[in-house]
Amino acid sequence: MDAVLEKAVDLAHEAAIEAAGDREAVGPHLSVTKDAERLLTHQFACTLPGYRGWVWAVTVARPPRGREATVCEAHLVPADDALLAPSWIPWADRVRPGDLEPTMVLPHIVEDQRLMPGLEEHGEDEDALEIWELGLGRERVLAPEGRDSAAERWYRGSHGPTAASAIASAAPCSTCAFFIPLTGSMRLAFGACANEWSPSDGRIVAVDHGCGAHSQTDVENQSSRWPAPDPVIDTDAADPVSLEEPAKSDDADAPDAPDAPATAAGTDEAPAGEATDASSDKGAAADKDAAADKAEAGTGEDAGATDAAATDGDQATDKAEAGTGEAAEGDQGR
Repeated sequence: MDAVLEKAVDLAHEAAIEAAGDREAVGPHLSVTKDAERLLTHQFACTLPGYRGWVWAVTVARPPRGREATVCEAHLVPADDALLAPSWIPWADRVRPGDLEPTMVLPHIVEDQRLMPGLEEHGEDEDALEIWELGLGRERVLAPEGRDSAAERWYRGSHGPTAASAIASAAPCSTCAFFIPLTGSMRLAFGACANEWSPSDGRIVAVDHGCGAHSQTDVENQSSRWPAPDPVIDTDAADPVSLEEPAKSDDADAPDAPDAPATAAGTDEAPAGEATDASSDKGAAADKDAAADKAEAGTGEDAGATDAAATDGDQATDKAEAGTGEAAEGDQGR
C-alpha cells in the first residue's frame, strides 16, 4: 500500500467535510482500501440521520514519483450493513390484482399468455362477434390458459364451495332460480347470481356455492324468546254507565184498562225515558191479558164440544133402545 496516500487522512477528511457541507456530518476515520497502484480510498463514518451504515468515501492518488497526494473524488456510499431501499421494479411488473384504481390504466402486454388471437378460437367459446361482423370481432380472446386460471381463482375464492355461506347452505346455487349459467365452456361450473337479497348478487359464483337466500329455502316459524309484554291498561278512556233503575209498572197484573195520559193537568211532563219505559210495560201487560183470554176461550170451546158429543151419544142410545122395543112388539104380534 502506498505510504504517502495512506497518510493523507487529514486531506481526505477535509474533502469529505466539503462534500457533506457540514463538519458534524462526517464522523471518524474508519478504514482505507487500495483500489489500484497509487490509488487509495479513505472511508469516514456518516452521522446524518437516516443514513445508518453509510460512509463518506474519499479517493486519493499521486502521480509517479510524486510526493503529495491529490483528491480524486468524495461522495456518500452505502456500506455492507447500510439501510437501503428495495430494488426498483418497473410499475408494470410491480402492480398486482386489486391495485388498479378508477383513474389508473394498465400497460399493454403484447405477449400475454392468457390471451390468444380471436381468429384461432373455433370451439364452444368462439367469439360470436367474429361471425356476424364478418371477421371484425375482437382482436384477442381468452386463451385456455387464461380460462383455466380464472376458473381456478374463482373456485378457490369467496364465491366457491369452500366459502362459509356455501358450507352452511342447505342447497347449492345450481338448483336456485336466481342462478344464471355462463355461456361457453364455463356454463357447467359457474354462473351469475341475480338475487338482490344474496351477498353474491351480481357476482360470479360456482355451481356448488350456496347461501341463505336460495329460492327454495324456508324457515319454520319459531316462538319469540322475548317475554310476553304486560297488558296495557288505558286509564284515560271512559265508558258511560247509567245508575238509574228502570221504572216499575203497577198495571202488569191488572185487567185491561185504557191507557192513562202520559201527563196530568197542572203537573210537569215526565222525562222522555220514563214515559217510554211505562208505555213498554203497559203494552207487555196487555199482551199477557190477551193471551190469557184466548186460552180461556179455547178451554170453553173444548168443553162445549165435549157436551155436544155426550148429547149425541145419549140420543143414539135412545134410538137404539126404541128400535129394540119395536122389534120385540113385532115378534109378540106374530
